[in-house]
Amino acid sequence: MVFLLTRKVATFPIMKRKHKIEERIFRPARQEAHDALDSVHSPQTRSDAYKLAFQDTDFLLRDDLRPVRFQLELLKPELLLDEAKIASTFVFYGSARIPSPEKAQALIDAARTERDSRIANSLAAKAVYYEEARKLAGIAARFPVDTAGNHNFVVCSGGGPSIMEAANRGAADVGSRSIALNIVLPHEQAPNEYVTPDLSFQFHYFALRKMHFLLRARALAIFPGGFGTFDEFFELLTLVQTGKVKPIPILLYGRDFWKRVVNFEALVEEGVIAPSDLDLITWVESAEEGWAAVEAFYQNGT
Repeated sequence: MVFLLTRKVATFPIMKRKHKIEERIFRPARQEAHDALDSVHSPQTRSDAYKLAFQDTDFLLRDDLRPVRFQLELLKPELLLDEAKIASTFVFYGSARIPSPEKAQALIDAARTERDSRIANSLAAKAVYYEEARKLAGIAARFPVDTAGNHNFVVCSGGGPSIMEAANRGAADVGSRSIALNIVLPHEQAPNEYVTPDLSFQFHYFALRKMHFLLRARALAIFPGGFGTFDEFFELLTLVQTGKVKPIPILLYGRDFWKRVVNFEALVEEGVIAPSDLDLITWVESAEEGWAAVEAFYQNGT
């Protein structure tokens, strides 16, 4: 009996080496998917019904599968940003039409009518905001990585041209990564050249894109813009006003522009918003002023 017990104890380590406890016992989906494509060809295997569900694009694009597509579009950026250790972002909203300073004169020269010339000069005058967005992004992008390797105030834009390009460009200026959340549009659109490729995402649903703008946002800078900028800006104000989102620094650049196109005081006078709702906005004009407002917000525990 003693001999048998001793023998079992002596051989157990050998058995442990031969039969390790596997992390998983099911074959990986990637391997299964590869093998499925190499299956025997027959009338049955050539039918769409035989395709693995997650390899069947036509199936995934059915109207019935919209909830699944919503989930995938929410999940993919979330997982990849987690893996990249993006703890928080500094989001930039603004026009896709304001030129960079070096392209402003070319825009004016290309005008052919009096109306086009007036618009071109108006946009060219706003090129200063391209430069301020670029500088602000450069400041935010230098925020130090924490002891756990997490990145905070990572620059995030819509990935397009103009103000969005300026934000990604500012991060690239200082050798930092930046995020782009592009949207599929009927006309051609591609991420600007300054976006970090591994942090460049594309969305079908505006709602999911806007959600990702705010999930990690800890500061926002809003520059002059059109319908898209208004949509993003006012949705953010509504979320904070209603308590759905905690207050964060909301920097509004271009007082002359915004006061001309939106009469904020009239909203108060009409009684449709409270006077304190205007306190959600921090008016700034320069990159340094904007970053100082962000620092003050967090240092004061606002």
